[in-house]
Amino acid sequence: MARDHEVKDFKWIRPQSIITDYWVRAKCMFGCPSYGEKACCPPEIFSVAECKKFFAGFKSGLFFHFAIKFENPKMRFPWAQEVNTRILDLEKEVFLSGFYKAFVFVPAPCRICQKCQKTKGECNHPYLARPTLEAFGVDVYATARKLGYPIKVVKSYQEETNRFGLLLVE
Repeated sequence: MARDHEVKDFKWIRPQSIITDYWVRAKCMFGCPSYGEKACCPPEIFSVAECKKFFAGFKSGLFFHFAIKFENPKMRFPWAQEVNTRILDLEKEVFLSGFYKAFVFVPAPCRICQKCQKTKGECNHPYLARPTLEAFGVDVYATARKLGYPIKVVKSYQEETNRFGLLLVE
């Protein structure tokens, strides 16, 4: 199913093996332009402790990886919109296959609307808006490395970047 949605590089994991930490939320709060600006970003979502409990409620997950290089920084947004749409379609297909708890974390911040409404109550597409792993306090660097994926701090747009997402299933 994943490959049908162009998700080709993935590993099955136990969600309890995901590494969460409070420093990730601090990075959201102090440094991310989406903090407080998107309905699926902090502070609109669970606390880090609640996020950890959320992961514990699932038996398995599909941790997936996209390696991409943007020649033009403006291409990040169309790429995010396209890949997030494919990932949401995958979540829907998995759900309709009988996995009623299917929940996906998209590899890029929500880009459904040009201007986000900022709160869940005002969101124009609450059925499509999904958080990133970072928004849920996931140390993506440590988790990806633990699973054998390459990841490093990207210093410029000329470098390849590694983006990760997760589809949780029961």
